Amino acid sequence: MTTKNPKKYYSKREKFSRPDECYTPENAIYPLLHHIKKFNTIWDCAFGSGMLAEHLNKFGFNVVGLDNYDFLKKGSETIANFDVIITNPPYSLKDKFLERAFEIDKPFAFLLPLTTLEGIKRNKMFKNRNIQMIIPNRRFNFANPNGRKNKSSCWFATAWFCYKFDLPEQLNFVELNSKEIQKQNKENE
Repeated sequence: MTTKNPKKYYSKREKFSRPDECYTPENAIYPLLHHIKKFNTIWDCAFGSGMLAEHLNKFGFNVVGLDNYDFLKKGSETIANFDVIITNPPYSLKDKFLERAFEIDKPFAFLLPLTTLEGIKRNKMFKNRNIQMIIPNRRFNFANPNGRKNKSSCWFATAWFCYKFDLPEQLNFVELNSKEIQKQNKENE
């Protein structure tokens, strides 16, 4: 009997046929809401479907997002007046997005696969920069390219990788359905 490689199997299913099109579901921002109240303007620099910006707007945050501007291009940060970068970047470009964000040197929170912790290059990138993480207790159901939510969660876990945030701990484990998160969401409405 052969065992299927789950990564290979799931990545070929329709909902993951385009790995850079994992659009942010609303519940993915819940663990972040309490920690971003201090910021006036958020830059969603990987503006794809606009779902992340819509979710943040719903909770009263001012979000700038430029769907045709290249965040990776030097000087891109001057196009928008912002206090923090919050985005769900294309995962195939995560290294470039991280490098660029560190270069800009403003607070940021990127929703990335937990496997982002792996690798020599990223190890060096994170080592002396005091990266903090918000790690949910479950995987998200990313929306697919047509905006519909998938019926099941994706095969990989994600977390918010935060830089220049004042989180209580280096690793912050959160329960997505906890009363604490619900309370924080009501406070942000």
